[in-house]
Amino acid sequence: MLSSLRLRSPVRGTAPRPSARLASAAPGVDVAMLWVVGALLITGLVMVYSASIALPDSPRFARYAPTHFLLRHTLAICVGLLAAVVAFSVPMNRWQSWSKWLFLLGLVLLVIVLIPGVGKVVYGARRWLSLYVFNLQPSELMKLFVVLYAADYTVRKQDHMQTFKKGFLPMGVAVALVGLLLLLEPDMGAFVVIAGIAMGVLFLGGVSGRLFAGLVVIAGGTFAALIALSPWRRERIFAYLDPFDEANALGKGYQLSHSLIAFGRGEFFGVGLGGSVEKLHYLPEAHTDFLLAVIGEELGLVGVMAIIVAFFWLTRRAFEIGRQAIKLDRVYAGMVAKGIGLWIGFQAFINMGVNTGLLPTKGLTLPLMSYGGTGILVNLTAIAIVLRVDFENRKLMRGAA
Repeated sequence: MLSSLRLRSPVRGTAPRPSARLASAAPGVDVAMLWVVGALLITGLVMVYSASIALPDSPRFARYAPTHFLLRHTLAICVGLLAAVVAFSVPMNRWQSWSKWLFLLGLVLLVIVLIPGVGKVVYGARRWLSLYVFNLQPSELMKLFVVLYAADYTVRKQDHMQTFKKGFLPMGVAVALVGLLLLLEPDMGAFVVIAGIAMGVLFLGGVSGRLFAGLVVIAGGTFAALIALSPWRRERIFAYLDPFDEANALGKGYQLSHSLIAFGRGEFFGVGLGGSVEKLHYLPEAHTDFLLAVIGEELGLVGVMAIIVAFFWLTRRAFEIGRQAIKLDRVYAGMVAKGIGLWIGFQAFINMGVNTGLLPTKGLTLPLMSYGGTGILVNLTAIAIVLRVDFENRKLMRGAA
């Protein structure tokens, strides 16, 4: 069965290069990935502090100390690293056996967060569960759960991936249910990412080309309808097309216009660490969704390009690990690694596109860098799972040597 999966599968791509195979034969974990992830975490920590240090000057954050967000972000990273150690210790076959239950847990949490009086409302959106010590965002957990579930689904349904009823429809219904719950929050940004993850894993899993094309059309039509039927979403689209229009610059295009000003001020080498003007209450959510704009202003084009290269390398490496796993007949592990790479790369691409005005404004953080406890926790757990896939690949390669 496994050999047939390897031959028919997912693997829309080539076998690992010789260097990748040699890396798998080496003992230990992927040190290069640890360095890249560590660099992103440290850079994010420094930039979150820089972007948030002036927030207590605002009446809304007057009760906070200048180091409030720095300390909370540091705590989130520490908790995330502990969770990553635990996740790394779990074998991939255990993750596969848990995948359906984790997906159901995610659905339950998405329902609970919608209950009035239970879910915490911020800026009109009910996306958080208050656990006193910290706020839990179920949509962030669901991104990881969807990767694990979709990978298991493609393995279980491998013989039916070319059919609509048994191959595509069950997964489509599951994603539609998740999307409905997310839109009730509302959190369209998370829905876009989760839908992208599911579609990507199905494509990598060998879904019929015609079915995939139909899925793309349906998804595109759905998002177009959501925009057309929602006045405030239409306003965001028009603001994105012309953020410096007089009406947009003070309305829906306010964040984007100030983000672009920040990039313009940064030029090639930036104004220097801590020298951002836009973070001084001009650019809202500078420490979360628009952290890249502060990086662009303070570190310039050079800093932004370094971040882009790091995310590109991380995404590419996750796909290489996934291909190695599939070559070793570990289809589920390979699909999980590819799915996580797809998720991190896709969300980073959207965040960068939003910050630079290439995409409409959406509330999505920059993975591993932006302030947000649940996001950091889930991102580090996901990276640990990729490292686990690589670790098991290495063990198999050593055994075969």
